[in-house]
Amino acid sequence: MRDKTQANSAEPGDRLVRTGGIVFFVGAVATLVTVAPLLLGKSPFPVYMFGLSMLMGVGFLIAGAGVLRTAAAQRRRARSAQSAQ
Repeated sequence: MRDKTQANSAEPGDRLVRTGGIVFFVGAVATLVTVAPLLLGKSPFPVYMFGLSMLMGVGFLIAGAGVLRTAAAQRRRARSAQSAQ
C-alpha cells in the first residue's frame, strides 16, 4: 500500500497537525518572552502574557487530535481495502 501513496497526498489530520505546531510555537515564544524579564530582574509582563503561554498546551492538543484523526483515516482505509479483497 505504501508504493501506491503519493508523496504529496494530504491526510485528513494534516492541517490540524500543522495548525497545532504553529500554535505551539507561538506559545513557546510567548513563554520565553514572559519568563525572560523574570530571569533578568526586570519588571514582569502583564498577566495576559501568562495566558498566551498556555497556547503551548493548546497547540499540543490540536496536533494530537490531528495525529489521531490521521490514524483513524488510515485504519478505515486499511479495513476497506481488506474487505474489498
